[in-house]
Parts: sequence; structure tokens; C-alpha cells
Amino acid sequence: MSEIANTFTLDGQIVHFTPGQTILEAALEAGLYIPHLCFNPELKPHGSCKLCTVIVNGRSGSACTIKAMPGQEVQSSTPELDGRRRLQLQMIFVEGNHFCPGCEKSGNCKLQAVAYDLEMLNPHFPHFFPERPIDASHPDVMIDFNRCILCEQCVQTSRDVDGKNIFALAGRGMKSHLIINSPSGKLGDTDFALTDKAAHVCPVGAILEKRVGYAKPIGERIYDEKTIREQVAADAEGGL
Repeated sequence: MSEIANTFTLDGQIVHFTPGQTILEAALEAGLYIPHLCFNPELKPHGSCKLCTVIVNGRSGSACTIKAMPGQEVQSSTPELDGRRRLQLQMIFVEGNHFCPGCEKSGNCKLQAVAYDLEMLNPHFPHFFPERPIDASHPDVMIDFNRCILCEQCVQTSRDVDGKNIFALAGRGMKSHLIINSPSGKLGDTDFALTDKAAHVCPVGAILEKRVGYAKPIGERIYDEKTIREQVAADAEGGL
């Protein structure tokens, strides 16, 4: 198959792809942003957040799991899709305790950045205000379960990269929650280390390194300087 044939269109723009890439991988490599939360290029995609849902040749699916194919016509930036995404974000914000002005992750948080990109101006639904614990038992890392969005990146990374199985999801539906695999349920009673990859993959403020909070002030952080859409374009340009 020729190189020219390995293309699809994303909102009318031609995107080149390498066989085996997903639509999302090819788009990001081209510097084109499709909203997403649970995707991590170093992990196997599983399409749990559904924020990257696109329309491919008239059918909807997750851009992180659908393989790019020649001639596909992909729609991402449509009023209907963005409206669904805002609704999903609103539900995520009210289900947990996400108070951006007082969060140590503000400016570095993908959830916050996606909400800005999609112009989510209010939570729309009543807040749940769940009572969730904060685990500060580990000497180097703190877990704030209030901010977990169940993206499973820490679960996958600990299992598949670090080989430790520190994290897991328990419960179903509204009762789904992150747990620590130790007899006490505390992170301090595991062999988790700051050098583990899982310590650094959380897209929100659920897993935080201790003693470095606000080392880089709010206003000078990654999404303060560039929007998430601009950052994707800059990352692609830097990788060329």
C-alpha cells in the first residue's frame, strides 16, 4: 500500500497515518486535537472515558481504539459531539470533588484543560460532595481519592509497566472506586515508590508527589502557557 493511500480525513483535514495506528494516535502525531482523558500513548487503549468518541463514516466509536484506515471520513469537532463531551465532563466534575482554584494540580490538570477547551462554563448538575479519604501514609506520595476520575492509568501502569499491581478498581457503576492492594488499604503498606511510572501518570490531582507542591507557581504551568489544543500541536511539531 502506498504512503499516499495511508490517509484519512479529520474534520476535512487530511491526516497521514502509519498502519496499526489508531485514529487518535495519528491525529495527535499530526498535531490535531481530539478531546480525551483516559488515553496514554504508553498504555494499551481501552476507551473507558468515551470523551474521544468520533463519527467514522457515519458510525460513532472511540478514536483511541478504532484503527486508522485509508479513506475514512472522521468527524470530531461537531456541535453534537462537543455537547455530549461537555455533558460527560459536567458529570465527572460533580461526581468527585474538583475544586480547581485550590487544587495543587491546577494548570497541569488534563481534566481542567479539556473543560476549558470545550467551554464548560458550569457544572449543570448538583454536586455529590462525596466523602472520600486522603491517604498520606506513604513517605513520598499522597493519594486524594476525591479527585480520581477512574481513568485506570495508574492501574494499567502499575500492572503492565512497574509489575507491581498497586492499584485496582472495585465496585460497579456509581460505586466504582480506586483501591490500594494492601492488607490495610494504605499506600504506605505497599512497595510503591516515587520512581514507579505509576506515580507520574495521573491526569488529575489524585496522585501527588509530596514536598513539591506549587514549586512551579500557578500561571506558569503547562496549560497556563498553552491551551491543551495548542500543546498537542506544539508536541507534534517538536517530534518532527
